[in-house]
Amino acid sequence: MSTDALPTELSSFIGRTEELEAVGAAVGPGRVVTLVGPGGCGKTRLALRVARTVSADWRAGVRWVALEDEHDDAAVVQRVATAFGVLIPGGADPVATVARGLADRETLLVLDNCEQLGDGVAALVIGLLGRCPRLGVLATSRAPLGIGGEQVRRVPALGLADAVTLFLERAHAGGPTPQARAAARRVCDRLDRLPLALELAAGWAGTLSLAQLADSLREPFAVLDGGARTAPFRQRTLAESMRWSHELLDDDERVLFRRLGVFEPSFSADVVAGLDPTPGRAVRTLRGLIDKSLVAADTTDAVARYRMLGVVRDYALLRLADAAETERLRDRHLAAYLALVERAEPLRNTDQDAWRARITVELANIRTALDWGLGRDDPSDGRRLAAAMAWFWYLEPRGVEGVRVLQRAVDRGAGNRDELQARVLAGLALVCDTAVYGFAGYESARAAAALASKIGADAVGRLARSLCAVEQLGIDLDRAYADAEALHREALHAADGFVADSAQALLGLIHLFRDEYRSAIEQLDNALVGMRKRNDRGFASFALTWLASATARSGDLPRAAELAEQAVATAQPLHDFHHMGSARAALAEIRVIQGRFDDAAAALDPIDRLLDGEASPFVPGWERVHGMLALATGHPAEAIAWCRREGRTPGDIADGPLTPWTQVVLAAALRELGESDSTAALLDTLVRDPSIRALPAVSAEALDQQAFLLHDSDIEQALRLHHEALRIRTERELVLGRVASLEALAVVLARRGTLESAAVLLGAAERARSDTGSAPGRPAGVARTLLDSRVAEPDLAGALDRGRTMGIAQAVDYATKARGKRNRPDSGWASLTPMERSVVDLAVDGLSNPEIAAHLFISRGTVKTHLAHVYAKLGVANRTELARLHVPGEN
Repeated sequence: MSTDALPTELSSFIGRTEELEAVGAAVGPGRVVTLVGPGGCGKTRLALRVARTVSADWRAGVRWVALEDEHDDAAVVQRVATAFGVLIPGGADPVATVARGLADRETLLVLDNCEQLGDGVAALVIGLLGRCPRLGVLATSRAPLGIGGEQVRRVPALGLADAVTLFLERAHAGGPTPQARAAARRVCDRLDRLPLALELAAGWAGTLSLAQLADSLREPFAVLDGGARTAPFRQRTLAESMRWSHELLDDDERVLFRRLGVFEPSFSADVVAGLDPTPGRAVRTLRGLIDKSLVAADTTDAVARYRMLGVVRDYALLRLADAAETERLRDRHLAAYLALVERAEPLRNTDQDAWRARITVELANIRTALDWGLGRDDPSDGRRLAAAMAWFWYLEPRGVEGVRVLQRAVDRGAGNRDELQARVLAGLALVCDTAVYGFAGYESARAAAALASKIGADAVGRLARSLCAVEQLGIDLDRAYADAEALHREALHAADGFVADSAQALLGLIHLFRDEYRSAIEQLDNALVGMRKRNDRGFASFALTWLASATARSGDLPRAAELAEQAVATAQPLHDFHHMGSARAALAEIRVIQGRFDDAAAALDPIDRLLDGEASPFVPGWERVHGMLALATGHPAEAIAWCRREGRTPGDIADGPLTPWTQVVLAAALRELGESDSTAALLDTLVRDPSIRALPAVSAEALDQQAFLLHDSDIEQALRLHHEALRIRTERELVLGRVASLEALAVVLARRGTLESAAVLLGAAERARSDTGSAPGRPAGVARTLLDSRVAEPDLAGALDRGRTMGIAQAVDYATKARGKRNRPDSGWASLTPMERSVVDLAVDGLSNPEIAAHLFISRGTVKTHLAHVYAKLGVANRTELARLHVPGEN
């Protein structure tokens, strides 16, 4: 395994041969080994060297998780999940999810600096080892984790020879003389061969000779803060060496040393500069602290980072408290990171990947600053920082943390009617717009929009209104469209790229919902231009997902698959369940339509393994696509279970409402299983639902399913329903739907005995499937079987070939004209056309002319014309007489 994931070793590793061998032999699958010892004894360096040494023995490699800056037990699981690339869906058991993500991978997990986390680490390790028998754990801590089966390895002092070698190398002694070696031995004896203490002493080798160093350590030093003389021997040694090293610093170095204690382990030079008003002095002084080993420099990346070991930082904070500077320096720390995040804002608008990386590297310090700022009597700066961080929490798998912090910021600003409160409310709504919190955040969005409108905070108002438009998608599509359209125009005028693009993407989504695929593709293509320029992965992954679906339904499946794969790749770096799940669901649906069932299952598998039977959070289409796959592979009972799962959340014992798209899949599965009554009841409820009048694809599919139920009992009514489905699909340019109609008509015509027409339509459907890259539906197989049973009929092969020469428009025209050749009487029920019969059914049910028009996707004037024809053919004058004449089952 590559060791690139392990931290860089900034200095040579010396000694510890026996410990390396013993610990390396102790770690193994199913085991937890904890390296225990006081601060500065070398636990981290030993663990790191063990990890490098044994990495090749672990098939799935080694993962290093540093916890020195973590103080929240719940966040430890997320850190481990991130290290392994495991997505944690909101509401799921995080430990169980990580365990499922690891599955049977043979891997070593190293948890460094666990002591401040209490029971959180122990619970995590117990949970993982209980589920992952091939996982090994190596931990470092000042105390054992306290779990069953733990092997505790006390880290001893260095052997004398190794201690002398370490000290001389860190002191840059070159070829040491016997006198230098003797002095080094005295230093090692005085400092109990404790690695950190030796490195601190060696840092003074450029100022004092080795003999002077040894002499200065000859007299015992007072230990830290009274009562510490009862501390373990090596802890007293480290305390003495810290105090000795501190007393040798000059005044500027002492001041900077204690002030650096406010930083979490890693920080950069630019924020250090803000600790001293004299330009350049803080950075120059930092160089001295590095030389004296009180601060470590990591220059392996483009921007150098600096860090204090935990025990050194603890001492610095004690000195800061002694100087009565803690509060003032915490305020400066807050100001520095508020400035850093706000300065980075333009980068978010041009390159979100770079912006996320910039914030991530400073996250530990930002968290500390937030906690301090929101706890102040005046929390304004803390609230500003929380508002500025909202996009980070939205784009990263840290939604729980973001909601907690932003809710605290909202509460601290309760009663304020200013732009900052509007920004915090909008930020909370944004972070809530995820799988777990989607509906809970809309109240905040509405509050932010109202407040922004009242005080004239236009930019905040646009963001809040865009989130309100998302809420309207599930309530009123017409209103959602009007709101998004207005927002798009306003944002373009204000050069607000994000809102302009997201509003345009919402317009595309609404067109997709309405089965207006050309318009959807146009809007989404245009929206993605700006998103790609900004590296806006969060919204771009959704837009690509919707574009893939629209492209698939317009009949270009190869291109749709490419777009869906782009959506998956775009979402991947976000490590977010909702983004990744949506993209994978779209890809799987396209693979089902293509007939590539193994590929569809492979697209769904990474998320399925994380859920393992748990009710999933909301990912549009997840259960429906599973139902489609099960149905396509001949498992209708499994398809039914998946569809019904869509209406359930954890703890539910009864089915909840299903989307119309899922209901038609459920109806098909029930019909395949022979549940005709249940299918009929479901479809009857569905077609009477006013909401599907704006969903032509669902309406047409429901008509097809109703028709299939009648193939054995009322072939003419089935034919009428199939033709009605074809009409809807043709008028709305539903390419794949038209192909499905040709297959369905081929079946019903074959059963009816109209074999030549059936063969022509089946041949045309085969040609259309080839042209679109889609797999034949089950009706195509039924039609083929029916035609093959009539091989003695003349010209069927020729009819099939003739159909294969037809484009889809020509085939639809053929189907319509072939039906029109039937002779109808001039009056009576038999004289009515299929459309006239549909109008009669709805009129008798009590629908008004506008409602009939919406249901059948025709104009009100056309409805009026059809009714006039019906009245003339049936000899009635109005709806009342029509209702009296209407006999259920005859029309």
